[in-house]
Amino acid sequence: MATSSAPAAIDALLGLLNAARVRPGSAIADAEIIDGPATTNIPGKAIYIGYVPDGDAASVGIEQDFASAGARRRDEELTIGGYIEVNTGDVVMKPVRDEAFAMLAVIEIELRATDLTPDAPTLGGAVLWSHLAAGNLRQFQSTEGITVGLSFTVSGHARL
Repeated sequence: MATSSAPAAIDALLGLLNAARVRPGSAIADAEIIDGPATTNIPGKAIYIGYVPDGDAASVGIEQDFASAGARRRDEELTIGGYIEVNTGDVVMKPVRDEAFAMLAVIEIELRATDLTPDAPTLGGAVLWSHLAAGNLRQFQSTEGITVGLSFTVSGHARL
């Protein structure tokens, strides 16, 4: 019996995004998909799963309670933090911001059930359901160009 659905949910989310990278015309085709924080600066585009650069933000959060009397099963509310970063040498903010939101749209779409991916919201059975729940935009401009950062939260519910 698993103590938490978090490890399997993170693995499944990474798998969904890596599969989406190879689809023709994908907005994340040239993005690095990274498990946790990077050890070096990533030029261009990156999606971090299980990492949010805010000092107070949790990478992953879990909250559990008994599902019913008898203490046999537990319900788990899960949040997985993530971060999209787009770095360019550009000086115009709008196209870079639009690119970050296009990348976020891929994540949202990958979490929706379709005929091709009916189990997507369950993250491969790790949770009963999941969805894109929140996001925060950060925009920076320097002499080296523009950086747009978009933190996001995927939330889900599991029965353990």
